[in-house]
Amino acid sequence: MKTLLEIVNLSADFLEKKGVKNGRREAIDLISFSLDIRPLDLYVQFDRPLNEDELEKCRNLLKRRAVGEPMQYIRGKVEFFDCTLNVGHDVLIPRQETEILVDSIATNLAKEDRADKLLVDMCCGSGCIGIALKRRFPEIKVVLSDLSSKALVVARKNAELNEVEVEFCEGDFLEPLKGRAAHYFVCNPPYVSEEEFSDLEIEVRSYEPRMALVAADHGLAFYKQLAKALPQFLLPGGKMWLEIGSKQGEAVLDIFKDCAVKKMQLLQDWSGHDRFFFLELEKLG
Repeated sequence: MKTLLEIVNLSADFLEKKGVKNGRREAIDLISFSLDIRPLDLYVQFDRPLNEDELEKCRNLLKRRAVGEPMQYIRGKVEFFDCTLNVGHDVLIPRQETEILVDSIATNLAKEDRADKLLVDMCCGSGCIGIALKRRFPEIKVVLSDLSSKALVVARKNAELNEVEVEFCEGDFLEPLKGRAAHYFVCNPPYVSEEEFSDLEIEVRSYEPRMALVAADHGLAFYKQLAKALPQFLLPGGKMWLEIGSKQGEAVLDIFKDCAVKKMQLLQDWSGHDRFFFLELEKLG
């Protein structure tokens, strides 16, 4: 019967041979998750032997990670901006970079009268953005909208898990909003081109939902749709935040330049790359 230390060493070697980066760290994470103990507790139990049931659980998780399945899907949950979120193959994994976007929105909203204002999170996926903002600002009305019914199942579970009441809409683009316009609009749309998709890591290509990643017209199709329909979904004086590709900043600015815009701005991620687009419409009168 092998000890915990032996299993960690064997697992780390196995993952590294399969091309998994930081194999030892990931082995420790997987094994501690499998045994439902903290990684720190694992260190003080290194001489403990594992029974066959425990070994089988570890093997199953290691096999999934070895073929490229993301750790977040294996765990089934992620932490995002003070929220715990369910994740699975029907939704994109919330990225740490998107927390920058949520923080920027929260900073902006904190300065405003938010009572009874409507915020729409389109292409909501797991609901991470809208749910995080609803938790921070419970007085705002939040609508989570997505084309994928399976994604909305996950978003509903996450709203319940984080104890927020939001509205859910299923359908393509603006159709589920049924003519309603928002004070605040946020969207992390598909923006990866077909060419870029083929170069993504296997963890993304093979496991995350393609429809949530890829857009036509060099990844710009969704932004062009939004620009054409802007007055339909954003009220005068309304504000919009979009996630964009790191090389799309100037193109997105150009797409929205002819709208009745008071302000447009590109925001950067931690690496200094353009990653978010902010727009504020002119008020009437």
